[in-house]
Amino acid sequence: MFAIEIPSVQSEIDGNLLSLTLGGVKSYGEDNLYSRSQSDQHFKVFVGFQNRICTNLCVWSDGFLDNLKVRSEGMLRANVRDLLQEYNHNYHLYHLKRLSEYSITEEQFAHLVGKCRMYNHLPNEVKRGISAVNFGDQQMGAVVKDFYKDESFCRDHHGNIYLWRLYNLFTGANKTSYIDSFLDRSVSVYNLVEEIRWALEGKNSWYLK
Repeated sequence: MFAIEIPSVQSEIDGNLLSLTLGGVKSYGEDNLYSRSQSDQHFKVFVGFQNRICTNLCVWSDGFLDNLKVRSEGMLRANVRDLLQEYNHNYHLYHLKRLSEYSITEEQFAHLVGKCRMYNHLPNEVKRGISAVNFGDQQMGAVVKDFYKDESFCRDHHGNIYLWRLYNLFTGANKTSYIDSFLDRSVSVYNLVEEIRWALEGKNSWYLK
């Protein structure tokens, strides 16, 4: 795995300094290691922001190549260049900053945690149209613990939590994920919190029903 910080592109959200970061990982688990002929090499590549307060990684779908298949360094270089050209860091920052404008109550948080624990056990036909959350019980337990105890991202004195803080509770727990699922879960966490934001604006969300 590699990660390259681009310190010339920074911003701040809720007192947290963010730095643009480019990175990727070689997906050996998806390669055909026994092929005698030249076969595709698999990579996962991302560009997003790293929260310097906690080293949490903020990645969304527009800055992520989930299954990049290449057969040469030139192909890899070209695909990374295309990703960087298509990625709009200002647009990404805009959506991240909006998370600090919304909050949920402790009761809504408890409801969300319960639904997240239920997700992995839903029938496949029910999962369609619901943002995926593939966190295990230990990771969800860490989110709940930090809701009360994390110095930077815990609830406020009213028991509410801003979505920016909620997002960081999830990205913090995601750091215990194996490398082969870390980036995919990073994207799914962003999608989940965006869905919660939409629900607070009046749209339907299974997680807050």
